[in-house]
Amino acid sequence: MSSHYGITVRPNISLPNEVLYEIFHNLPASVLAVIACVSHRFNAVAEHILYSSISLRDVLSQSSPYPWRTRLCCESIIQRTHLVESIRGFHVRWQADVQPPSSQFDFSPTVMKLTEALRILTSLESLELWLGPANYKAGPLAPHVVERIIQGAHFPQLVSVSLGAEWTKGSPLYSNILDTFLGSLNSLRHLKLPDHHTALNLPLDSLPILSSFRGSPATSASLLPGRPVRYLSLVGDDYDVDQEILTRLASTTEPLRVLDLSSMSVRPVILRNLATHLPAIEVLKVRLALRHTLHYALTGIRLLTGLSSVLSTFHSLIHLDLSPTSVAGADAQQEMSLCDEWTRACPSLRRITFPSHIEWVLGSDKSWLSQA
Repeated sequence: MSSHYGITVRPNISLPNEVLYEIFHNLPASVLAVIACVSHRFNAVAEHILYSSISLRDVLSQSSPYPWRTRLCCESIIQRTHLVESIRGFHVRWQADVQPPSSQFDFSPTVMKLTEALRILTSLESLELWLGPANYKAGPLAPHVVERIIQGAHFPQLVSVSLGAEWTKGSPLYSNILDTFLGSLNSLRHLKLPDHHTALNLPLDSLPILSSFRGSPATSASLLPGRPVRYLSLVGDDYDVDQEILTRLASTTEPLRVLDLSSMSVRPVILRNLATHLPAIEVLKVRLALRHTLHYALTGIRLLTGLSSVLSTFHSLIHLDLSPTSVAGADAQQEMSLCDEWTRACPSLRRITFPSHIEWVLGSDKSWLSQA
């Protein structure tokens, strides 16, 4: 058999399966699908690779009102129980192409299949469930759609989890089902709960090696104390980041090093408060709220000149990432001028990413170099 790479593949090749796995595992999925048709032996090796990490995306519309890709994949997993131990990653994302979602959308059959499939995927190391509008249709007394799926699931090797769905007034909220689930994940290092807006209620000794979290200020404040979280990404409104929240965010067993504020508009006063409570921050990614203008007399990127007084409060900052901030009008000379100005205010700075997405790095001769 000839491949697209001009190589003749002989299905009766006598190499061990372990060697075939090493040969095949870096090939594109489209090539693996062809290899799986060569022989039973090649099919067995290729299938294990194809199923090792599954990513599914369903876009729901009037003409396609249910997540059929997810349902077909779950049915395939249920039928191929010999592959379940090979599946280490399972990532599902649903979204609607219209807002508000159509009343014709039907999630129940797929939710049932998804629940059944996850019950047997006990070797998972990474799980993502973003179920888009699936939580809209449930009544307010029903469980959150994510909780309906994860309740009773067992994942002793899970390292990374991301759970959520779109929310609207009247949608079900999370309950202690989520708390119970998270409390069972002793191997978890990375957690994302973008649609959870209240405090979690977890045992103090749960999630002992958690190192990164993405979620609301209230959820973060309930989770971080007593845990070795070094990376934090906040979502929501910066008005929710009050003094009590900041005090709890500072109660990790290891200092927070990376702070991602790209999913909220952040006022300069919040940055000053963060610097006071989280002095070990080395990487800061932020979307500035320019409605609170840093310098009224300036326009364009020179608006950011007023950031100097804020940066002077960060004593360990190495990388400032302003790429999520929207500022019109910039050139290399203006950016380099700001680099020099900000370094005088914050001597620890070594890397700056501007709203233009151009990155500047401080060289060994103390001059700033553009990485464009």
